[in-house]
Amino acid sequence: MDTDNKIPVLREGFLVKRGHIVHNWKARWFVLTPDKLLYYKYEGGKRDSCQRGKILLKDCLITCPFLEYENRPLAFKLQTKHGVDHFLEACSREERDEWAADITAALNKLQATDGGKPMSQKDSAQSRLQNINLKVLDSMYDVHSGIKLSNHVEQGSTYSNCFSSAVVDWLVFMQLSLTRGEAMTLASALLEEGFLQTVGQRSVEALRTASLSEQFMDDSTALYSFSDSFKKRGSVKSERSLSAVELSGKVVKRGYLLKQGHRRKNWKVRLFVLRSEPDFLHYYDPTKDDISPVGGFSLRGCLISSLDDNGVPSVKGNIQGNLFKIITKSDIHYFIQAPTHQEKMDWIDA
Repeated sequence: MDTDNKIPVLREGFLVKRGHIVHNWKARWFVLTPDKLLYYKYEGGKRDSCQRGKILLKDCLITCPFLEYENRPLAFKLQTKHGVDHFLEACSREERDEWAADITAALNKLQATDGGKPMSQKDSAQSRLQNINLKVLDSMYDVHSGIKLSNHVEQGSTYSNCFSSAVVDWLVFMQLSLTRGEAMTLASALLEEGFLQTVGQRSVEALRTASLSEQFMDDSTALYSFSDSFKKRGSVKSERSLSAVELSGKVVKRGYLLKQGHRRKNWKVRLFVLRSEPDFLHYYDPTKDDISPVGGFSLRGCLISSLDDNGVPSVKGNIQGNLFKIITKSDIHYFIQAPTHQEKMDWIDA
């Protein structure tokens, strides 16, 4: 989808954007060019030809991941040179990081063209360290594979949403650290920078008496939690509305797709998450802060087929194309559109 035949498109796809005046979240189709980020509305299953807005990239600052938004664990922030903040959310951590990398590359090219001062080695090292810590913290928050929080009783007091030195084992298990020593250093850095905090009197005393904070991080009696500024983030909540078994499978694929409603037959952007063992497909409303799925079904006994983009009488609305259909075991028909032909085939294969 070229915005102009003469302007190269570096990347395009769905992102969820927060409004400036009314702070609600809306799915928009974004197109990244060398000097601006354009966005369009999807209406009735087809991309609007009229551009809804644009973000001029020159002198912008990007923050990725942006961890301060409650219930938006996959958001990043783009701040213009005039101080206007744009908050955008991707469908997955990988997708978010790819968008951020492509935007950063465009920003660096603009800066180089403008004769901007390159980042010093010291600043670059500090930036990389901060980025690593944020990405580790982001992984710890993950609702599906993050570190498990639990309640702990210490000296008659109950502390909720805590974890123990299991974080060191978790960092090694998730291959975020190669050795236990490296994991202790990383966990210690998160503590020293205020991303984590000690919990309970025993932990406070243990940290005070430990010659190195790394020793404290590997103390099996020590407790710690996420800092107060992150405690309310929705990604730490459990999804209680659906069966825990349904949501216990490994996430195989996730992405934004257009789904047709069963009653009104209108098309809406939904975040689809495919899980295996057990095999389920759930979909979420990306405009809502609720992290629970709005629907889903078991894939056992389902039929999936690709549909021709034209001449499908059973599908109403303004069709962009790249259609496929899933028929469940109970004979419920789901009509879905992917943004591209390749994504349609990838979803069908998955």
